[in-house]
Amino acid sequence: MSELASIRNDLLEAQVDSLGAQLMSLRRNGTEYLWQADERFWARRAPILFPIVGRLRNDHAISAAGEVRLKRHGLARLYEHRVVRQTESSVTYELASTEQTRAAYPYDFRLNMTYALEGDRLVQTFAVTNAGEADLPFTLGAHPAFNVPVPGTGEGFSDYELVFERPWTARVPTIDADGLHDFSRTHEVLRDDDRLPLTHELIERLLTLVFTEVPGNAVTLRGTRSGRGVELGFDGFDYLGVWTASADSPFVALEPWCGCATCYDESDVFEEKRGTVTLGPGGSYERSLFLRPF
Repeated sequence: MSELASIRNDLLEAQVDSLGAQLMSLRRNGTEYLWQADERFWARRAPILFPIVGRLRNDHAISAAGEVRLKRHGLARLYEHRVVRQTESSVTYELASTEQTRAAYPYDFRLNMTYALEGDRLVQTFAVTNAGEADLPFTLGAHPAFNVPVPGTGEGFSDYELVFERPWTARVPTIDADGLHDFSRTHEVLRDDDRLPLTHELIERLLTLVFTEVPGNAVTLRGTRSGRGVELGFDGFDYLGVWTASADSPFVALEPWCGCATCYDESDVFEEKRGTVTLGPGGSYERSLFLRPF
């Protein structure tokens, strides 16, 4: 049975669910910034993506260890993660491979997920360890969704924008109905600008905006009238997904990824997917991102 862990410091409060090690709440001065899983739109809040991001073609791939059969975004979000360490301001979870996980993903691994409040930031750290005797291929990502508008601002969805560290030109791949990416057919969504106004129409038309080479690996979601929002920093993550569920969904997900869904120009060999990390036996891999509500 899942349990909530609460952490806090002088500025922030957060809650995390042991089911999926999913962030469930992020508050500053009593204001809830994290999407609260209204089932009319989307019933999750901030799932962990591992050992894939997005979809495999036909939910299937082949690998050196055998068949990989995983639904969208993988298996970490589906299982209970045990708490291995907790303080007043941080909590660390662990998910280890089992016979059940190996049936879908034939590898031995440990995934540790740490949430730590550091000043006005929540730092989220992924740590993957190869617990087996074969090379371990994987990708990973985060999927936090945020209330748009920030509660109490009186704004609407269209009052929000994404602000980047400098002006740049961004092209995003075409995504088909199965979630596969075509980087040979792209759409320009930003030209020599550091601000992208949010519209449901844009995200609905392109399904998900998948950015690469984001300046400074950082983006800020901000209300143009209130000045309120969330800053996201994601050093070491090569992709940023931006998504919402429908034409009237009052949230947006900002998703740092290491890797992405299967692409049109890829085979179904798991190790050959874009962004795949491969760890030798006993090897480890760590990436951190931060969320700063303001």
